[in-house]
Amino acid sequence: MANWTEVTTLEQWNEIFDQSAEKPFVMLKHSTTCPVSASALEEFDEYLGKNPNEKVNYYLVKVIESRPVSNKIAEDVGVKHASPQIIYVKDKFAEWNTSHWSVTSKHISAVLD
Repeated sequence: MANWTEVTTLEQWNEIFDQSAEKPFVMLKHSTTCPVSASALEEFDEYLGKNPNEKVNYYLVKVIESRPVSNKIAEDVGVKHASPQIIYVKDKFAEWNTSHWSVTSKHISAVLD
């Protein structure tokens, strides 16, 4: 079972983003005050609890608590901020993203597996 790692600093983000050429990653932008985001996190955890793609790293950023990181992600990958939002990044490029009720285990599987 894969787990996600919380990203709280710009230094962490920069390292993850730079390493996306060697290993792509998925970032969930999560709001701790939003019920839609709580549902998206459950879906993310459900995907990770099954048989996730092991060739991908998984991260989460709390958009309120780590706003500078969340803003930098949007800037670096060129994807307008939404919350909840999931972004798949490979070679410093957003290969796929979706938000709100479209963040589902089934949708993540369709893209990554």
